[in-house]
Amino acid sequence: MNWTTLHDELKLLDLRCCLIRVRGEPVFEHERETGASAAVANIHSVTKSFLSALVCIAMDRGLLPGPDALASAFFPRLAQDEDERKRRITLEQLLTMSAGFEWTEFGGRHSFRRMTASPDWTAFVLDLPLMDKPGTRMTYNSGISQLLSALLAEAAGMSVARFAERHLFGPLGIESYEWETDPQGVHTGGFGLHLRADDLLKLGELYLQRGRWDGRQLVSAELAQRSVRPALRSRDHREGWYAWHWWSDRYTEDSRVDAASASGAAAGMDCFFARGYGGQFIYVAPERDAVVVLTNDSRKKDKMPTDVFRRHIAPRLLTLA
Repeated sequence: MNWTTLHDELKLLDLRCCLIRVRGEPVFEHERETGASAAVANIHSVTKSFLSALVCIAMDRGLLPGPDALASAFFPRLAQDEDERKRRITLEQLLTMSAGFEWTEFGGRHSFRRMTASPDWTAFVLDLPLMDKPGTRMTYNSGISQLLSALLAEAAGMSVARFAERHLFGPLGIESYEWETDPQGVHTGGFGLHLRADDLLKLGELYLQRGRWDGRQLVSAELAQRSVRPALRSRDHREGWYAWHWWSDRYTEDSRVDAASASGAAAGMDCFFARGYGGQFIYVAPERDAVVVLTNDSRKKDKMPTDVFRRHIAPRLLTLA
């Protein structure tokens, strides 16, 4: 396939970089400036998908129980809450953001900003009232990701970053990173990881290969596949279906159709992806054996359109045999 015209299209969007690998080989690289893909940058909520991988690894190693286990085993605050529904929140409901907490991500008194202004982020989230029965509705909630990071650190007996170095970053060859922490020193679960675009490709390739990397099974095939399987429809402005801190969609020749309702559609392509504020993405298209990474400057005045993949890249991947 000739990718030449894609360079011209992406130049107009002023992307930081776009990397595409098909069948394990690089087929396209676009950088606004030379070396952009090798520079460490904030990946924002793509952090959530790295955390998902770490939680799966901890489950595989027996450090965390299975997804049906109760979160109250790690947070006595939930077990003691007067709302008995909180006592039944499971790890899977945390992973699918369906725990039911009252939350508005970007504003209001139960929000990301209020949490990060509080002295104890975990306590802030655990004390939130419920607005839904756990397991019934997905509400995008970076506070839930912080709960997962906290319980992972407790279960592993070390910081989340150290656990990542041993069991994910190290095997993948990820050497350069920065990771923010909360006031208690717990690494941020929903944002705050800084990585190279080249290293984002590695997470995509790991999941394309069902958790296998360089002959080693870093994440069990069972959990690698389960964690990206569509679970609940997003209830807010974000597109697609939600899995275990991954998104999922289906793309067709003329439009994007959601993954759950369009199975069997002609000329379609299922895809799961990580998504971060400001234009950070990892897309994995198993049917085309492809991984796509998009990055942008999160604080630019003109934000990158969110449909770059659908408009400019998915149509090309759909033509691959």
